[in-house]
Amino acid sequence: MIDFLYSIDVSLFYFFNHTLANPVFDFIMPQITNWNQTPIGISIFAIFLLFIFIKGGKRGKTAVILLIPLIVLTDQISSSVIKEIVARPRPCHIIDGVPVLPDIHLLVPCGSGYSFPSSHAVNNFAFATLMTLFYSRFWYMFFLYAGIMGFSRVSTGVHYPSDILGGAIIGSLLALLIFYIWKILCNIFQSLEIKN
Repeated sequence: MIDFLYSIDVSLFYFFNHTLANPVFDFIMPQITNWNQTPIGISIFAIFLLFIFIKGGKRGKTAVILLIPLIVLTDQISSSVIKEIVARPRPCHIIDGVPVLPDIHLLVPCGSGYSFPSSHAVNNFAFATLMTLFYSRFWYMFFLYAGIMGFSRVSTGVHYPSDILGGAIIGSLLALLIFYIWKILCNIFQSLEIKN
């Protein structure tokens, strides 16, 4: 069963990484995949959060504040816990001189970290889920952004599709966890205020 699922994963990887490869993707996807780590990307993200924090009232302030523990949690859970436990090599890794997958259409540096889950997917889908909980009418924009970021990781050759799917599920669940912990704490504080 595991071998069958892996064969599907590899087939999907080659479909996204090879079959869909084209000069436009070859130029755009490397720019997209790490754009939020560039000075321009960081600036745009900071302006977006600042705008929500200032103009979004209580809802906006709460969303931005909750992003802080969420980002810390997603980063630690995906990179320091799950990746170390699963220890799955990336499709672009070379082990003892042998490529994990041959003929990779690699567009960015492979990276030394493990493959599952994609931290990009965990972080971006956590962001999309949390933002959707506060601004539900824009859900498609948040998840389209997260989906494009996830696709870019496979397109550039550094992750399997299952890394993205797993990362999306983990990130979304962690966002729900943070959100409902916040709701529980709000209810506790409200009940204490009523008693006083």
